[in-house]
Amino acid sequence: MGRRIALLGLWLLVWAAWPATHAHAQLAASPDAEFRIARLKYGGGGDWYSNRSSLPNLLRAVRERTTIKAAESEAVVSPLDPELSSYPYLYATGHGMIRFTQQEAAALRRYMLSGGFFHVDDNFGMDPHFRQAVKTLFPDRDLVELPYSHEVYHCFYQFPQGLPKIHEHYGGPPHGYGILDQGRVVLFYSYNTDLGDGWESPEVHNDPPDKREAALRMGVNLVVYALSH
Repeated sequence: MGRRIALLGLWLLVWAAWPATHAHAQLAASPDAEFRIARLKYGGGGDWYSNRSSLPNLLRAVRERTTIKAAESEAVVSPLDPELSSYPYLYATGHGMIRFTQQEAAALRRYMLSGGFFHVDDNFGMDPHFRQAVKTLFPDRDLVELPYSHEVYHCFYQFPQGLPKIHEHYGGPPHGYGILDQGRVVLFYSYNTDLGDGWESPEVHNDPPDKREAALRMGVNLVVYALSH
């Protein structure tokens, strides 16, 4: 209970301090407004729409486990959508190609550097394409692996060993990479874990309850981090 009360205070402070170009200002001004995750509709041919039940289930977990007033469904935006800056959490996943034009990359970079949080969740087959795409987003910065002590693993639930392993894709442990700006993670890349599959409804992948619970807990941490930094 104490954690929920503390988070409520943090939530109100974050909304009040968020730049006016983002959804935080709108929510601070309107108690009826809701936090919503935006799914990125990207180019290149990959199935950006995969894991259809994942984000509604994550949003439900956020509503039930925190004081954040989360929407029931996601939004869908493209990189050049004028509504992009209305969403503090941008999510992308898929199994194949992902590409950004220079104009799209510039818009996404502005979004992140002005306070937005971009979470890319590797689905099988996406990794080599995203590693090329991220060079378009940030040609002068590298993805760095976040240490297990990073706040993203401890801001609500505790993950002393970093990302949980949900699905086996490439062998070995999962990895959480980031692009940082002034110490803040503006892009988080969850690799070799597939959190989105763990967020999906139980009948989709038949994941055991402990895997789904770990994935949802990590998702809640990402939302809390995104809204407090």
